[in-house]
Amino acid sequence: MIQIELSIETPWPEGDWQALAERAARAAIERTPQGPLLTTPAAIEISVRLTSNEEVHGLNRQYRGKDKPTNVLSFPMVQPDLIDTISQNSDDGEVLLGDIVLAHGVCVAEAAERGIAVETHATHLMVHGVLHLLGYDHMNDDEAEAMEEIEREALGTLGIADPYLIREA
Repeated sequence: MIQIELSIETPWPEGDWQALAERAARAAIERTPQGPLLTTPAAIEISVRLTSNEEVHGLNRQYRGKDKPTNVLSFPMVQPDLIDTISQNSDDGEVLLGDIVLAHGVCVAEAAERGIAVETHATHLMVHGVLHLLGYDHMNDDEAEAMEEIEREALGTLGIADPYLIREA
């Protein structure tokens, strides 16, 4: 079972971010071989933090050596090769899959550039972040294509258009 622990900081507006994060996480996980995590008796927790550019800038500098804000950061807590064993190896029935952090200003600017709602873009970034927690990456073209295909499928089930068509157009 997936549990989303959400924290919202200024300047993110009020909204149903909890439901949005839960739908994004479920849609992402369903499209991967780790889909059984959705029905495992263990509580699989994903922490989602909606915060400022400044906070994300600091995290990006500290953990990735990049001195700028970015739209989303993911911090996996489980090695990708161990994800399939979570339900068998969880002593207390709870596992933190990882943390996802979104920067408000970057998300707002990117949504405006694409002509889409911030909620739509945030959903995409949450799907993207969850895939990183599951071990997916985009360091080379093959990895990027595989990850983007899962994102397209997940977002499609949520009624969100392919975000990569905008970039390619």
